[in-house]
Amino acid sequence: MIGKIQWGIIGCGDVTELKSGPAFNKVKDSSLLAVMRRNEAKAKDYANRHGVPKYYANASELINDPEINAIYIATPPDSHEAYAMASIAAGKPVYVEKPMTVNHFSAKRMMDAAKNNNVKLVVAHYRRAQPMFNKIKQLLDDKAIGDILYVNMQYRQQPLTAEVMATPKMAWRLDPVQSGGGLFHDLAPHQLGLMVYYFGGIKNAAGVSANRGATYNADDLVNGIIQFKNGVQFSGSWCFNVMPEDETDRCEIFGTEGSIVFSVFGQSEIIVNTAVGKNIIPFEALAHVQQPMIEKVVQYFLGNSDNPCPPEEGVAVLELMDCFVKGNEV
Repeated sequence: MIGKIQWGIIGCGDVTELKSGPAFNKVKDSSLLAVMRRNEAKAKDYANRHGVPKYYANASELINDPEINAIYIATPPDSHEAYAMASIAAGKPVYVEKPMTVNHFSAKRMMDAAKNNNVKLVVAHYRRAQPMFNKIKQLLDDKAIGDILYVNMQYRQQPLTAEVMATPKMAWRLDPVQSGGGLFHDLAPHQLGLMVYYFGGIKNAAGVSANRGATYNADDLVNGIIQFKNGVQFSGSWCFNVMPEDETDRCEIFGTEGSIVFSVFGQSEIIVNTAVGKNIIPFEALAHVQQPMIEKVVQYFLGNSDNPCPPEEGVAVLELMDCFVKGNEV
């Protein structure tokens, strides 16, 4: 029986600096024991700054460290499958960053490997563990706006500058080989992951996409529709080439008795519109946005709770993304 989760991080880059890394030592029954980065000097620097006892430049050495009993994979998506497979083969549970990997075929292989080897696998669709998004789920479950009819999601952003695109933390996100796509593949998993969390199984979906800006080698204009098995319909639009004044991050859920409006990335408030008026529910920013999810993952790995984001849901998100961008049928 595991008494404490002792983590090893593969890929201690930007996402682990504040969003996730420090939280592993702030969660009950959890500690961060080691980090790995191919650049040993950067791995050592991260370990020194964050008080991590061990650092590695080789992922296999971290995975096979006998003191480590759980792996967090925070590399670019193109290496998620290989590191997950190695961790699963070593019998160590895995918490893998979103998107789960580069496409749904790869995600299914990861899911099947975890099942076949009886190893736990969680996908980091971490917004579902945050208070604001759980409040939305509660409102939906309580029928605060009646029966849900449909969802409209709009995300528009101005083009990135050449200087921003050239930065290391952005360059890999714009390379389809490493990320699976461009900004859509970086941001949409957060949004679509919430839709799967709220509305469940998918009956069918369709989409179209194009590379209109031609500033990087991936589609930057995406439109998609979903029919969920429960009857809820979704339409979403993503564009990364608008004027600054046309930027938006808005999700509207419409029911028979009102609507819920929120921003996926702003994370500041929920607006509930009903016949009695408008109710604004504010939320404070989190110091470490993944901490609530990590708390749930630790308890799942310890055998005290269910999987907070099963691999099946990571696969479903990638099926939608592949459908919208690559025309695969769902």
